[in-house]
Amino acid sequence: MDIRKCIEEMTLEEKAGLCSGRDFWHSQNVDRLGIPSAMMCDGPHGLRKQKGEGDHLGINESIRTVCYPTAAALACSFDRELLHELGEMLGEECQAEDVAMLLGPGLNMKRSPLCGRNFEYFSEDPYLAGELGASYIQGLQGKGVSACVKHFAANNQETRRMSGSSNLDERTLHEVYLPAFEAAVKKGKTRSIMCAYNGINGTFCAENKVLLTDILREKWGYEGFVVTDWGAVKDRVKGIAAGLDLEMPGGPGTQDGAIVKAVREGRLEESRLDETVERILRFLQDYLDARKPDMIIDRKAMSEKSGGFAARCAVLLKNEGVLPIDPSRKIAFIGEFAEKPRYQGAGSSHINVAHAASALEAAGGLDIVYARGYDVHKEGKNDTLMQEALETAKAADVAVIFAGLPDSYETEGADRDNMKIPEDQNRLIAEIAKVQKNVVVVLHGGAPMELPWKDQAGAILCMYLGGERVGEAAVKLLTGQVNPGGKLAETWPLRLEDNPSYLNFPGTDGQVNYKEDIYIGYRYYDKKNMEVLFPFGHGLSYTKFEYSDLRLEKDSIADTDALTVSCKVRNAGGVAGQEVVQLYVQEKNSHVSRPVRELKGFEKVGLLPGEEKEVCFVLDKRSFAYYEVKIHDWYVESGEYTVEIGASSRDIRLSGSVKVESTVEIPTFFTYESTVGDLLKTAKGRAFVEQMTGRSNKAEIDSNSAALGEGSEKMAQNMMFEMPLRSIVSFGRMTMEQLDGLLAMLNGDRNTGTP
Repeated sequence: MDIRKCIEEMTLEEKAGLCSGRDFWHSQNVDRLGIPSAMMCDGPHGLRKQKGEGDHLGINESIRTVCYPTAAALACSFDRELLHELGEMLGEECQAEDVAMLLGPGLNMKRSPLCGRNFEYFSEDPYLAGELGASYIQGLQGKGVSACVKHFAANNQETRRMSGSSNLDERTLHEVYLPAFEAAVKKGKTRSIMCAYNGINGTFCAENKVLLTDILREKWGYEGFVVTDWGAVKDRVKGIAAGLDLEMPGGPGTQDGAIVKAVREGRLEESRLDETVERILRFLQDYLDARKPDMIIDRKAMSEKSGGFAARCAVLLKNEGVLPIDPSRKIAFIGEFAEKPRYQGAGSSHINVAHAASALEAAGGLDIVYARGYDVHKEGKNDTLMQEALETAKAADVAVIFAGLPDSYETEGADRDNMKIPEDQNRLIAEIAKVQKNVVVVLHGGAPMELPWKDQAGAILCMYLGGERVGEAAVKLLTGQVNPGGKLAETWPLRLEDNPSYLNFPGTDGQVNYKEDIYIGYRYYDKKNMEVLFPFGHGLSYTKFEYSDLRLEKDSIADTDALTVSCKVRNAGGVAGQEVVQLYVQEKNSHVSRPVRELKGFEKVGLLPGEEKEVCFVLDKRSFAYYEVKIHDWYVESGEYTVEIGASSRDIRLSGSVKVESTVEIPTFFTYESTVGDLLKTAKGRAFVEQMTGRSNKAEIDSNSAALGEGSEKMAQNMMFEMPLRSIVSFGRMTMEQLDGLLAMLNGDRNTGTP
């Protein structure tokens, strides 16, 4: 297909028609020009290809295929290779089913644990989500199938998702809610992005030029096309002008007419429409070039892989020596999820599977006794089920209780009301703990939960939503056939009220104010030094890992340099295992509010007993930067940074420091009312402060002022840094003329700096 020739030969009506779907799942075709239609399907943890009439809510039946762990589980693997392999398998299945584009991965941040779609998203951390998402995209697109990254952007709840506005400042947007998408573009090379339903600061994403053109295309260099979330278009003409390309699903053609009319009336340049058409045609050409209709796949083998993935993603939250269970012991399996596992969420990602393997089914050969314990479809006190469960637990050596969130608790289209699991399950666990000293709780669900019985359980194993083989994976983990190696990709707070978005979720009348700013997840809890149920990055193993020999390649770098960091990790236990080595960075004396630490690197390493390996990281400018609104870009402050290596965000094992020198000067206009502290933010200002005090940075001045004595130290510090420049004259340190000269030098002109 000659794309330029096609555009030249297309009528205005054909161009407009190509900008919306033919039906629910297909793009438009133009037969006379040889332009094909291509199919796109829901994902991202399985292929949801519908047979008959399409819908976007998972209502109508789809083909039977493999359900893999959802993103909430996958992220806990911290395993780029796993995500790449999953992408490859999904790509092969799409090829076999003649699907050109798979909708996913979902890269929205977990702002609140109540978001009903959190099971489809990776993390509260943008770096982790971006790295895993990019690996998934590379795997999928390596098989010739386009990824469609969603939902761009700041789509962090289901309440009023189609009409609400996410209201947040520029720094928060760029520092928290955009980096994962940026990684998908720059590292993953995604060919498609889905714009979200919601607005950002009052402008809907589908017609948001700042988002779709200024940031996505001009700043990030994106060359793919933008498709709407299904039904997200508000004004099609505004959308095209803003950078939107394809409207889905297809409709009666009213939007096509609006495009044609706008071009003819001069309200929309036809050249802008041609750019949109070119991007869509490029997608269709890629589909034709990569198409493999004869692809043969083995869904049985893929299903087995799904079970292996589930085991690698599971997180051992707590273990007081109860796990692993000796297979020769008598084991009680209690809870309906042991027989009918919850393995996926509801909505557009719902996968139609041939069979979901339960833990009860997978435990053949073990001495298992089973009690239902609760009715997942009917909450409330049930004395009969409770009594049966208690008797079963008493008669066993260990009781494994399968618990968590029912289907009705979390789904696309609705947010959760709270973080609680059903009260009958809480009661069941508490009562069993009174009659059985060895209690293990296996959790199923797509998001954090409140666990009032945590101290009564000897072990807690979180499977999240682990796909169709989750039951099989749970049994292997419980019995030690597989060593848990997952780490939490999100913080589990003690209670819902602790969450930073609590007072502003889900907003009022569709207006959602992100007043917590950059402080979501561990960034918030660590800043406030708050106790949590389980911290970000937490996860236990059946072995022990020792960290040593931290090395920073240099002790001083410019912000344009790369810094290599390495350490050694040794398996000091008796069984093979995998450890996720996490690297965090913090700035010691920042002039802006910054988190205590931020994840900037991670590596998963497998070790045999006694084995030691070196783990290496490379840190670049972004590893030390924050988003500075004055320059609308990333900025590294000159100063000392701490590099930390840990087993979680609150289990730091090693630390070192490096001095980083900024090569960028933030434009700053000083006035008489600027403070001495303000001067330290620029090189010229620091030079003046050093001349005046003999010190060039805040830490040195703090140290110097301590000599005044304990009672005077704070006063001296405050006076120094909060003193307006005008006051230097009052204290006789310079004349007004000299101050005017200083301001002229600092500002680069002869202005006195008066307001």
